[in-house]
Amino acid sequence: MSTESKDRSMFIDHARIVARGGSGGDGCLSFRREKYVPMGGPDGGNGGKGGDVFLKATPDKKSLLDLTYRPHFYAADGAGGRGSDKYGAGGEDLWVDVPMGTVVYRNGKAIADLKTPGETLKVAQGGRGGRGNAAFKTHRNTAPQLSEKGEPGETCELELQLKLLADVGLIGAPNAGKSTLLSRLTSARPKIAAYPFTTLNPNLGVADWHGTRTIFADIPGLIEGAHAGKGLGHDFLRHIERTRILFHMVDVFGFGPDDAATTIKVIDQELKLYSPILMKKPMVLVVNKMDLTGADQALAQLKKKFKRARFFPISAVTGEGVDALLAYAAKELAKAEPEAAQVEPEEPLRFIVEMDYQVQKEADHFIVTGAKVERLAAMTRFDQQEALKRFQNILKKMGVEKELAHQGAQPGDSVRIGKVEFFYEP
Repeated sequence: MSTESKDRSMFIDHARIVARGGSGGDGCLSFRREKYVPMGGPDGGNGGKGGDVFLKATPDKKSLLDLTYRPHFYAADGAGGRGSDKYGAGGEDLWVDVPMGTVVYRNGKAIADLKTPGETLKVAQGGRGGRGNAAFKTHRNTAPQLSEKGEPGETCELELQLKLLADVGLIGAPNAGKSTLLSRLTSARPKIAAYPFTTLNPNLGVADWHGTRTIFADIPGLIEGAHAGKGLGHDFLRHIERTRILFHMVDVFGFGPDDAATTIKVIDQELKLYSPILMKKPMVLVVNKMDLTGADQALAQLKKKFKRARFFPISAVTGEGVDALLAYAAKELAKAEPEAAQVEPEEPLRFIVEMDYQVQKEADHFIVTGAKVERLAAMTRFDQQEALKRFQNILKKMGVEKELAHQGAQPGDSVRIGKVEFFYEP
């Protein structure tokens, strides 16, 4: 593997993971049997709760690389209950470290934006522990012969997108000198070469100017069509959404066959097509390579075409004009407002009356769906006669049996609830 491809593979800003909470422990079926203790009664304890899965933002991580290698995260299950009214231990929670700036999506909707160190998000709930037979004791049933299985943990698929946290974004066409400027302003050492697309992934650097700390992000070169996936820069355009100021770097002599003015218009159009919000950020034109012959004349022509733009002529190689650029960044950052959270606002609470279940006929069997009825089936121990009777009574009270009959179910027809399948007997 070449050095370029290896460097690029180390920075991953997108990952899909599966998180699953631990299942609850099974309840215990037990009776107290001790010498000289008549009428001991049921003493089966409840199972422990399954562990939860959390995401935690940490400054120690810079990429989502390790999450692509290991995309499945399962919390520990709860322990089963025991006799003598002993409850099972709860399953250990699972903490997954993610880089600061990670946006979490579920079903295509952003649910969290983890930007501060230590910020956490619960993404998968552990199942509750099953009840032991001691919990089912009543004055009518003093010796219950049933217990519950633990509730399965919640499973969810998540999409993670990393958006770098930086103050200033360096954008522009390939070979504009962004990496050279970053290496001069900060201690970062990005790859620099005299050919396009030298930068294969975003680079971060911290500049210290008179006690003012500024974080710069160097984004791979943009070309026409970048918003639609052309070139390399389109993969990282999301990172400049985080920045508060944009430094649009341009070679004073242009890029390829295009002059500087045309290059500026192309990049501005790509930003506008990708996200109109980007064009609302404070942006200046940083005209590079002013140390070359003819640069002053080219700059004068450029200023005539962009009379409203603010120019900073510099030479990233010699350092000419760099102090003025840093002074401007410090001044703007002192008054610029931090970016607002990009999490979509929650919808107002609405009370919607829905049935606890739905019955559908497919081919030669019936399928009953619904969170409540599926949880009941998953936690019922069908090897216990009392548990089976309780399961049937609850289905009858919920109206499932009546709905099956209404849909044409006949004795002996197959009925499926979650992973449980049985024959319909009214």
